[in-house]
This record gives sequence, C-alpha cells and structure tokens, in this order.
Amino acid sequence: MADQEARENPTPAAPPAAARPKRVSHRGRTAGAKVSSNQQEGKVEEFEPFMLLPRGPPPLKEFLDIWDVDVLKQPQEINKQGHHTHLYSSDFLIVRRTLEFQIKITFDRPYKPAEDKFAVEFFEFGVLDACLFIMDKADMPLSNRGDVIKVTRVASAMLNSRDDDGVLVGNWSGDYTYGVPPTSWTGSVEILLDYAGSRGTPVCYAQCWVYAAVFNTFLRCLGIPGRVVTNFFSAHDNDGNLKMDIILDENGKLDRNRTKDSIWNYHCWNECFMARSDLPSGFGGWQVVDATPQETSDGMFRCGPASVAAVKHGQICYPFDAPFVFAEVNSDVIFYRRQKDGTLEVVKVNPTHVGRMVLTKAVLHDGRRDITDQYKFPEGSPEERRVLEKAEEFGCQREKASLPQSDVEVEIPTLDVRVGDNFDVTLQFKNHSDQRRTADVYVTGTVVYYTGVPSAEVVFKTPKVKLDPLQSKDEKVLVRGEDYMHKLVEQANIHFIATGKIKETGQIITAMKVITIHNPKLIVKVTGSPRVSEEMYVSVEFTNPFKFNLENVDLRMEGPGIMPFKRKQYSLIAPGTSITWTETFSPRRAGSTKLIASLDCAALRQVYGETELTIQQ
Repeated sequence: MADQEARENPTPAAPPAAARPKRVSHRGRTAGAKVSSNQQEGKVEEFEPFMLLPRGPPPLKEFLDIWDVDVLKQPQEINKQGHHTHLYSSDFLIVRRTLEFQIKITFDRPYKPAEDKFAVEFFEFGVLDACLFIMDKADMPLSNRGDVIKVTRVASAMLNSRDDDGVLVGNWSGDYTYGVPPTSWTGSVEILLDYAGSRGTPVCYAQCWVYAAVFNTFLRCLGIPGRVVTNFFSAHDNDGNLKMDIILDENGKLDRNRTKDSIWNYHCWNECFMARSDLPSGFGGWQVVDATPQETSDGMFRCGPASVAAVKHGQICYPFDAPFVFAEVNSDVIFYRRQKDGTLEVVKVNPTHVGRMVLTKAVLHDGRRDITDQYKFPEGSPEERRVLEKAEEFGCQREKASLPQSDVEVEIPTLDVRVGDNFDVTLQFKNHSDQRRTADVYVTGTVVYYTGVPSAEVVFKTPKVKLDPLQSKDEKVLVRGEDYMHKLVEQANIHFIATGKIKETGQIITAMKVITIHNPKLIVKVTGSPRVSEEMYVSVEFTNPFKFNLENVDLRMEGPGIMPFKRKQYSLIAPGTSITWTETFSPRRAGSTKLIASLDCAALRQVYGETELTIQQ
C-alpha cells in the first residue's frame, strides 16, 4: 500500500545525479567478464579457421589435403531428401541413425583410389568434451580458441599439474603407491575421462611419453595435425648453456657428486602443424610443443610452440622456447678433469652424443620415420658450424677448447640382454700410436632412470690395460644378474661409463653406453569372427620367468574402437607359474586396429603385448 500511495502521490523529482562512468575492465575493450566456457552462454562464437595457407613449406605433398567437407544439409540435397528430414522445421536435423548418408569431401588434387589412402579419425565417447573441459579449466576465452598458437600454448601448460591443477601429475621417483605407474597406461581415453569426470582432479601418474600421448590426442581431437616425436639422448641442461658437463677427478674417475647435468636416454614431445603469422615467412609448418614439466616459460611449466625450421637454422630468437629445444638436440658432452685446487680442465668434447636420432611414427604403418634432418644438419658439416655460430649470436654458450687427438680410443658396443641374465660388457681399445700404452681404467655400471638420473651402482671395476703399438684389444667386465636384478627401476637401463688415464701421455679416454635390459612379453591372442557387433574373445598370457614371486600384479587391456579399457589384478604370481586372462568384446567400428595389454608390479615394470586385427563391416 505504501508503494501504491507513493506512486499515486509522487514527491517532487530530485535533481538528476551526475552520471557514473561505465566500469571498464583491465582488458580495455569490454566491461563484461570474459567468456571462458562453452557452458556459460548459448551462442557459441563461430569457429575461426586456421592453417588454410601455412607459411612454411608443407612437408606432406604426397598426401591428400582436405579443403572442404560438405554434409549435404540443404533441404533439396540428398541427405535431407533421403532421410525425409526436410519435412521437419529444423535446420539441425540432417540424417537419422542406422541409415546411410553421404558426405562430399573436396581435396587439393584429384583423388586416386589406387594410390591414395583416406581414413577418418574417430575418438571415444567423451574425449571431445574432456578436451573442451581442459580449455574451460584453463579459463581460456572463447575468442582465443580460434588461434592455434594460443590453444597449443595453453594446452602445453594444462596437460601437466605443476602450477594449474592440469591433467597429469608427473612422477619420476619410482614410487607410484597412490596412482597408476606411467608404464601401465594403455591409452589416453581413461586419463582424459578421469580428469573430466572428476571436474579437474589431476590424474596420477605420468612421464614424458604419457604427456606426449595425451597431448597428441588433444591436438588431433581439436583438428590440429599432431604427431609424437622421440629424441634419443636428449639434453636437459641445468646450467642454461649448450654444454653437458661431466666431472672427473684428477685420475679420470667419474665424480658423481659434482656432475649435475643429465642426458635423458630419450625424451618424447609433440609436433603440430600450423601457420606462424607471428614469425617471418618460412618458419611455419611443424612446431615443437612439450607438456612435460621441465622448465618454466612465461612463469608456467610449458614449452612451445617452437618452429622446427627455426631450431634447425639456429634462429632461436623466435618464440616460443626455441633455445631450450635447440639445446635438447645440439648440446655437446664436455668431460672436465678437476684438479686438486678445484679448477676444471677440459679433457674431451663429444659433439655427437646428444640428439643422435629424432624419430616419429611413419604414416599409415607401424614403422618409424627418421626426421633428424629436420632438426639439425649433418654433424661436422659446414652448415652445422654456421648454425652453431648463429645460435651463439643469440646467447648460447659453447665449449671452444681445441684438444689434441688422443692416440688411444675406447668404445663399448651395444648388447641385447634379457632381464636376469649374466652378461659381459666389452671395452674395445685401439692404440693408434707406434709406442706402447698403459691405461688405468675405471668402469662404472649404474642403474639409471630413463632421465639419466642414477639410482644404484651395480658394478665398479678398475682394470689396467696394456697395449702394444697399433694393437687392438678387448677387455671384458662381467655383470651378474643377482647384482642388478633387485636394483632395476622402470625401463631397466644400466648406464656404463668407462674413463681412464693414459700413463705415458696423461690423456683422458672416455666411453659411454646405455644397456637396456629386455623384459618378458605378454602374449595376446584374439579368436572369433572379426566383424562389427560380433562377439569376440581376447586372451592375455604370461609366465613368471624369475626365481621370486611377483606380488600385487596389475593387468590392463584396451583396444581403440573395439574394446573399452579393462583391468584385472593378481595378488601373487609364483615363479614358473602361468596366468591366462580372457575377456569378451564386440567391435564397435570397422577398420584396422590393435589390442594392447600391459602388466605392472613393483618388481617388474613395462611389460607389454599387443596384436593387430582388421574388423570387417
């Protein structure tokens, strides 16, 4: 009533107050909060296409490029007419389930059925929503999601949990009590669905290949061409230069306490193909992105996108993180001898050990493709020297000591060793001089993580080798299974370093080799009619070949597109005992695929098995 009376008998109008200025946010363009989730508004901004004209030279000219996809959705076209959806007053209803429909695809050249292979990439249910949720969790504005550079840079940070509660928790300790060991994962689907289903609780645990695999799924799911890349003997330089420093004492013995830099046996990252309108012409194409948390970039643990072409030509001034990638494939291994007064003397430089080979999966088959030449010029070539000089102009530091060539060399050849076996490490000496030489040698064998970080020493020998003029000689060091078996960590690597001092000349000789101990394999067998929706059987077989029990064994199995993730646990597998695990499945789609199984327990990591099969319609 009071309100009505007030309206019926209005008081005299007050003089208008001074208008307050409209609030402006720090963004400088709008006062409203930025929209960073597709769930916050009904109208989703139109997707801004990218990559139509890459600035870099396309490296895949022999393959088809898709220019346009038309689902024939107009009322008069075949899909609407054939499915009778033109009778509905909806532009979004095009086809009905279980009925055939047509898609018109436009390529960059005429399609050749006899030569061209064309496949459609499918993703499991929920994967696309999980990838969109990752960008929502990063609070990434919708207006930025059409920029592939921003998308990949944000994703590089969000795939690890170091500073933003991202997807995966990294763990290199060997203790995986509260999560899944990185060697156990059989695919990306479980990881992405767990993260999205928990509304952003990081998934435990990951190492570089897990980060790269999940990142690859993310890229391809969003339509960004991506691939996983592996760099063998990858430098992780703690000093910020192009030198991996190995410290020896005055007698040539390795000083573990003062050697801080590590050389990863391998490191996996991703490449994605994009235009780089922010860089000069020629630096588009493949770009390095890496979600493994190693160093910070702009305050967050991420890396890239860094132009592969810029890395190859030493143009490391261009964003993002090109100096770090350049060092991973181009660092030199420097051996220093520490004198009694604490000074360091360079005694050997190995410029070829780091970045020895860069590989990716071959297109359309399971082979490998060597792409080392896309990252670096041949070792010792004039082009390589010019690239290193160019990198120095941008602040990279290199060792320029000129050392005389040693007249005695030592090498350690590669070995294939099964886990638990005794084996001999052979040191191959060669005396190039016409005089006798005596070498006091230190041989150290250390169990290491794949990151090069030492775990436990398993052998240490100090042979004395006498060489006649121009003589070649082999010296063998026995390594017993019982000495290393219970000290192995995942991936079962033993790093052997042989160092020594030539008595007559005082020169230092060195050799390094990582010996990988091969684990037993799982046997995966498939029976039944390989057709869509037909019931099939898969069995996984394993026999414990050791003289000790395997406890709390975790078995996992997955088949992309044909069988969802499944898991089984065994409390004990006794020595010599065999197990067989059988499951049924019904393939959901036709095509060639794999069934992958993994076995994991505290005493035995990284045991795999797989089988290929082709599902008919």
